[in-house]
Order: sequence, then C-alpha cells, then structure tokens
Amino acid sequence: MAEVLVLVDHSEGSVKKVTAELLTVAARLGTPAAVWAGPGVEVGRKQLAEYGAVKVYVADSADFADYVVAPKAELLAQLVASASPAAVLIAGSPEGKEVAGRLAVKAGAGVLTDAVDVVAGPDGSALVTHANFGGSVNVHARVSSGLAIITVRPNAVAAQASAGPAELTPVAFTASAAAKAARVVSREAAAKSARPDLQEAQIIVSGGRGTGSADGFHVIEELADALGAAVGASRAVVDAGWYPHQFQVGQTGKTVSPQLYLAVGISGAIQHRAGMQTSKTIMAINKDAEAPIFEIADYGIVGDLFTVVPQLIEDINKHKS
Repeated sequence: MAEVLVLVDHSEGSVKKVTAELLTVAARLGTPAAVWAGPGVEVGRKQLAEYGAVKVYVADSADFADYVVAPKAELLAQLVASASPAAVLIAGSPEGKEVAGRLAVKAGAGVLTDAVDVVAGPDGSALVTHANFGGSVNVHARVSSGLAIITVRPNAVAAQASAGPAELTPVAFTASAAAKAARVVSREAAAKSARPDLQEAQIIVSGGRGTGSADGFHVIEELADALGAAVGASRAVVDAGWYPHQFQVGQTGKTVSPQLYLAVGISGAIQHRAGMQTSKTIMAINKDAEAPIFEIADYGIVGDLFTVVPQLIEDINKHKS
C-alpha cells in the first residue's frame, strides 16, 4: 500500500492529540508515515508508534524553529517527490491550513480543508466529508486528479490505538532562501492553564451574552472546572471584553468538535453554530425557550443559568465525591 504522510503536530516533544487522529485516518487510506519536523522525536516516537505509524521521517533542522511555516511546506514537498504518497494529512489549525496551501502550490496538488471525516472511496482514493453552512449541510468531496492534501478538524475523528514500528528515517533538509524570508525573532510563552486546550478538549463549556458581565461569566469557569472541561465564549462575550478572543467559538473564532458541548446563555446564532455544530453531543441552557440553540441541542434546559448552573455544579461535585 502507498504511504500516507502525516505532518506531526508537536510541542516540546509532546505529540498533540490531533496527530493520533490523523494517523487513524491515514490507516484507512494506506500505510501511515509520520513526518517529524524539528528536534524531540525521541520523546514523541512512542506516541506515534502507539497509533500506528509504520515509518517516521525525521528532519531535525533548526530551520523549523527559526522560520515560520514555509520550511515545513518545503519538507513535505521534498517527501512527496521522493515517496510518492497516496495523500498528505495535516492538522486543521491555522498553521496547518497555511502549510497545506503552500504544499498544494509546490506539488501541483489538490487541497481539501477542514475535513470532519475521511474514508477510502470505492476506487481507494480519499473521500472527504465537510460540514458546510454552519454544519447544516454535509458535502462529500475528493481531489479530481493527483495527490490529495487534506487538513482535518481536530476532534472530528476518534483516534484508535494500533501499534506500529515507527521506524525512524532521517531526512536531509535545508530550507531555501525563499522559505527564510520571514524569520522568528522572539518568542513569548503563552500562559499555561490547568484546563484542556479548547480545540482538543473532549468537553467544552461555552458562555454567551446571557452571563451578563465579566463577573457573571465566572459561573462558566466554575462549571468547566467541575467537569474538567475547556472554556469557550460566544462572539458577544468577546466583543464586550468579558473574556479573551482566543476562547471564542464560532465563524470568526475557533471551530471545535468535542464529545460534549455545553452552550450556556448562548442564543445560537448561525455564526456561533458554525463553530460547534459538529460536536458529538450538544446541551443548551437558556431561559428563552425559542432560542435557536435548542434546534440543534440533544438536551436542553429552559431556565435562568444563574439558577440552573450552580445546581448542576453542586450535583457534579456530589457525584465526584
């Protein structure tokens, strides 16, 4: 079977969960072959082997840290030329989508972004599912000819463990002068949070305009902490300055697909639904029984969030104890 290249999303040697999801998809299409850009593969190799990587291409070059996305696109283009893979899978993050676009130009290939599922079609080629128009329409697409480059939405596919040898294959790589046009001159570590990353979380609690204020939004954090969940926010909350923009879920924020999404005090405008409608289970709490969010919710509670949520937290804590 032809190889399917998976660009590993990693940080400080730790492999992000989306990579396990990509390896699961790769096994449906061919032989999973991970691509590790930068140092730290010795730490991450075990995780790649756990999810079925047969081979790990390793390019341990400082260029990947010193410059932005262009070197990764060049590395993948180099491997596409030498390995002739059946497809290339990349995490559907902002960086991943840029890498995919650059690679498509270099390889003369087709690119499909923000996939929520990928399977092998009748002819063996990648058949991709997209959730369009805020998730109200599913569209199936494939690259008409040549190599398929696909970015997959984090949490859209359940990762399945399947042991593989993860044999290391060193790759000689030097970024071109063109790839070095933009250089990273400084870095500032993001503040660490005890909560899960928003785009990788299995449970997300999002608050909306119904929280009333920045102080009122604290109840969302309390519920999230009780559930071990990530915190999300609607655009109205972010625009009002009640919560940072990096936590916004929706068309102009982040797209998420957790196992459980709790929408608290969120009306459910199409812009918000576009960012969370593919969640596996949706629960809504809103005092307006006609709120659009109830149209897509699997479970709904009509009531004042400041009455419902404290009771919910109390019951959760009792159950935990």
